[in-house]
Amino acid sequence: MMESPLATEARSIQTPATQVLRRSPSSAVPREFLDPPDAWNPTVGLFLGGYALAGLTIWGWFGAGWPLPVLLALGFLALHLEGTVIHDACHNAAHPSRFWNAVMGHGAAMLLGFSFPVFTRVHLQHHAHVNDPKHDPDHIVSTFGPLWLIAPRFFYHEVFFFRHHLWRRYELLEWGLARGLFFAIVLASLKYGFQDFVFNCWFAPALMVGVTLGLFFDYLPHRPFQSRNRWHNARVYPGRLMNLLIMGQNYHLIHHLWPSIPWFEYQDAYHATRHILDAKGSPQRLGLFETRTDGLNFLYDIFLGVRSHKKRRSRLRPLAALMPTRHARRRVLELLHRTAVSPVR
Repeated sequence: MMESPLATEARSIQTPATQVLRRSPSSAVPREFLDPPDAWNPTVGLFLGGYALAGLTIWGWFGAGWPLPVLLALGFLALHLEGTVIHDACHNAAHPSRFWNAVMGHGAAMLLGFSFPVFTRVHLQHHAHVNDPKHDPDHIVSTFGPLWLIAPRFFYHEVFFFRHHLWRRYELLEWGLARGLFFAIVLASLKYGFQDFVFNCWFAPALMVGVTLGLFFDYLPHRPFQSRNRWHNARVYPGRLMNLLIMGQNYHLIHHLWPSIPWFEYQDAYHATRHILDAKGSPQRLGLFETRTDGLNFLYDIFLGVRSHKKRRSRLRPLAALMPTRHARRRVLELLHRTAVSPVR
C-alpha cells in the first residue's frame, strides 16, 4: 500500500522541539564539555586548597592557639572543598590521569573520614537507580529521618557497600587501609592526648559538612523523590552565588545527565542545553515553597522526615504501634500515608 505524498511530507517535517526530544543525551551536550579536564584544573586547586586549610587548622591549634570558632570554620571549609573533589574523582572527572585522579579521591576521602572505594561504588549505584527505594542508597539518606540528622545516615553507605558486595579487585584492601588509618589516628589521639583537636577540628567540621553534602548533593536536588525518569529525577536551580558556594550542585541534573562533566563546567553546560531541558520539562527551580504542600513537606523533612514508600499498608506501621492511644496510632498512620513517596519511571 503506497503512502500518500501528503503523509510522507508530514512525517518528514520535524519541529526543533521534536528533534531535541529524539536526541540521545550524549549528543545533546556540546562535545567540549565531555572532554577530560586539563591536568591543572579547578578541582586540583580544591584538593590542594583543602589540604592547605587542613594544615593551617593543625598549626592554628598546636602552634598559634587560635580561637575554636576560627579553627572550626577553617576545618569546615577544608572538608567542604574535598567533598567536591571526591565526588568528581569517583566519576574520573578530577584529573585526566587515572592515577592522579585516584590519588585525589583517596586523599579527599582520608580528610573526610570516608573510604574512596565505598564512596565510588555506592555513588555509582545511586546514579544507576536514582530515587529507587530499594536500590538507590541515597534515597535512604534523604527520606529516612529528619534533615538535621542526615549526616549520620551516610554511614548507611558502608552497610550498602558490603550488603551488595560492590567491591572490585583490590578495593577491599583499599577499604581496610583507609579504615585502619582512620582508627589509628583516633587511637593515637587518645594515647597522646590530642583527642580534643580530633573531636573539635575534625569530627565537628565533618559533621557540619555531612549536613551540607546531604542537603545539597542528595535532598534538595532530588526532592520530591517521585520520579525515576532521567530528565526529571533531579533538578536545577540556577544562580551564580549558589554555583560558587556549593560548587555547581545547584546544577545537579546536569551532573546526572552527563556525569563526566566536571563541576566547574556545570553552569556553562546548563546554558548550552537549557533548551533541551525546557523541551523535556525538566525541573529548573528549587521549588521549596512554590505551593503550600511543598512548604509543609519541607518542614516535615526538617523535623521528622521519615517517609514510607506505599500510600497504604506501609512497612513503617510498627511505628504507629508505639503510640499510647488508638487515636494517636491512627494519626501516625495517616501521616505516613500522606507523606509517602512512590517514585515512578
